Amino acid sequence: MKLAEALQERADLNRRIEQLRYRLNNNVLVQEGEKPLEDPAALLEELESSFTRLEWLIARINLTNCAVKVEGRSLTELIARRDVLSLRAEAYRRLVEEASQNTHRATRTEIKILSAVDVPALQRQADDASRELRLLDNTLQATNWTADLMEYAERHSGRFRERAQSRRLRMSSQALVVRGQHRVRFPFSSLCPN
Repeated sequence: MKLAEALQERADLNRRIEQLRYRLNNNVLVQEGEKPLEDPAALLEELESSFTRLEWLIARINLTNCAVKVEGRSLTELIARRDVLSLRAEAYRRLVEEASQNTHRATRTEIKILSAVDVPALQRQADDASRELRLLDNTLQATNWTADLMEYAERHSGRFRERAQSRRLRMSSQALVVRGQHRVRFPFSSLCPN
């Protein structure tokens, strides 16, 4: 299975889970003496099966994103870059839009409103971010259709199992995660082991 196929299946499963939740909500209460239109037990079983498959897919997608490298960077790093580029391009586009608004004065005595930023420079930054975003997205899409999902790569490569056994967690960078009242430290590198 290719990574792109797994991503499509994940999207389908998320939609399916939403539909099942809706159908369950419509069938958990019935009027006395009536039967539900659909069996809630069967719907719950299907929902649990979908959750199990989704969990498996998400884990394999994340492992694949960590393992597959493009120009020396993992897909996880490229996805993070894409997300930030998208935010950057949108922020600059909105800023340019706001700074470009002309205020028309009816008379010369009205206050003149001027832009406090260099609009052409901001527009170039927005354009550059958008261009890089498009190119990066194309790279990610192409890679998704060529990369095998980790589970399938495992079957075809005995080296994967050997690497997994010899893998060590690098403790170079630590993150503090707050779960309820407990604080747990874990290495960033454990998220994407080499």
